[in-house]
Parts: sequence; C-alpha cells; structure tokens
Amino acid sequence: MVSNLLQKYIWLANVIYQSNGITFEQINDKWLENDLSEGLELPKRTFHKWRIAVEELFGIIIDCDRKNGYRFFIHDKESLCSDSLTGWLFRTLSIGHKLERYKSIKDRILLENVFTDNNWLLTILEALHHNTKLSITYKSFNNNKETTFEADPYCLKMFLQRWYLVARSIHFGTPRIYALDRIVNLRQTNTSFEYPKDFSPEQFFANSYGIIVDDTMITEPIELKVHNSHAGYLCSLPLHQSQEKVKQTNEYSIFRLLLSPTFDFEQKILSMGEYVEVISPIWLRERLVNRINKMAIIYK
Repeated sequence: MVSNLLQKYIWLANVIYQSNGITFEQINDKWLENDLSEGLELPKRTFHKWRIAVEELFGIIIDCDRKNGYRFFIHDKESLCSDSLTGWLFRTLSIGHKLERYKSIKDRILLENVFTDNNWLLTILEALHHNTKLSITYKSFNNNKETTFEADPYCLKMFLQRWYLVARSIHFGTPRIYALDRIVNLRQTNTSFEYPKDFSPEQFFANSYGIIVDDTMITEPIELKVHNSHAGYLCSLPLHQSQEKVKQTNEYSIFRLLLSPTFDFEQKILSMGEYVEVISPIWLRERLVNRINKMAIIYK
C-alpha cells in the first residue's frame, strides 16, 4: 500500500492539479477537510518540503504566480495528461491514492493484471540509465529454441498489459522488439554502448498502432466506417494519435488514421466485429475479408 507520507505528496499534487491556481490558505482549508490531516493545520514549512519532494519524486514542478495573489499551479500541466512517464506515474499513483480510502470494499474492485517481472524490469532500467549492454536469453512463443545474445537497450514500451524492450543486437542492423514475458534470462554486462542520438522512441512507434514496427509496410491513410453505437469508444480512446472523425451520419461515423496497418492493427479491427468496417485501402479490406472467411469456415 502507498505509504502515509507518499499519500500526502500525491494529495498535494492532486489538489493543485485540479485547481486553476490555488493559494496556500485554500490548500490548508482542503487539507483540514482530509482525513490525512487528523485535524491539524498544514505548516507552511511542511508544505514547501512536500512541494520539493513532489518535484524530486515525480518530476512535477509546482510554481507560484506571485502577481496573481500568490497562487500555486502545476507547471506544464498538459504533460500530466500525456503518455509520458511523468503523466503515467502521476495518474497511476493518484488512482492508487484514491483506492486506498476504500480498502474495506477491496473485494468489489477488480483490476487488470500487468505482466511485470520486477527483476527483468529493474535490470533493463539500470542498463537504460547507464547505457550498458544486456545479455538476453530469449524464447519466442512460436519457437521452442532459446537464443542468447548481447543487445543495446534503447527503450521500454507498455502495450496491452505487457512490457516490451526495444534493443539492437549485433545480429541485426536495426532495433528489434522483445517481450519481457518471453525473456528466459537477463543480465546487465559491464560493456557500455553509445545511445544513438538520432533514435527517438516516440518516432520509432509513430506510425504503428501498437507494438509491431514493420519497415516494409508503407504508412497510408486508413478509413474506418464505425457504427454510432461503437463510435464513442473510439472517440474516448483513439486507436492512434493521428485518428480524426471526418464524417458523421445518424447511423455511422467515418474515422481516418495515418499509420502502417500491421498485424496487431488488423487484430484490433477484427476484435470490434461488425461495428467497424475498413473502407480503404482496398488491399487491407480484402485481407480482412480473407481472414473473416477463414474464421467462418472454422465455426461451421
């Protein structure tokens, strides 16, 4: 469970985040309304200690607008809504802080499991931090043979409750993607490597739906016809950052995306069944028709 002091840091960040600028007096009023206060006021010295701790722990900078009545606010507030590490960490801890109040009904709150081998994850993070090579023993789901190799770790990505490592081994000229749940053994070496200045994790996955990056596929416009009973789901959780709604009728909406329609994207479209139809490109539509026909044969 979240420690008492950490809960206080998260509480402070949340209070300031949810405001459009808040004075210390207003913060103190909210503090007294919270069970964490135990009825005691928040000393200014303690407030500033917490403010500094929030920045050091989460990278969240709490600024003061002295020209507007000494109101405190979150610097770069938009970053907390993004997919950045700071945003993800803040949202995750905020939810954890809120759930902490409801331990008495924990059996009525069901969460998703995220595969995480803490040993693998910590080793990779250390290697990323120090730019040192990893010795990896890997076994994919479609190959019973284990392979061991050294690789330069570039970045980590979470997708659909699984962690993935992007790394470049000496056997391949370009980075490859390795699922942490398929790593058999992992060791950080003493050999350093130079992280390429022209590599950007965000750009590496920019044209992908999920975790598959296929350089042989072109990036092209994809148009989806979505039944209005399902369109809200795509609006609230876009399939890709390029997604935009270009048309809406009483029965359906048309969404346009710009990406490489890799296998995981096809799987996602098929998972939405009859509510989503690929309009273009034609080749993708025909490929999905072929998959659907094969599925129909299985169920006959």
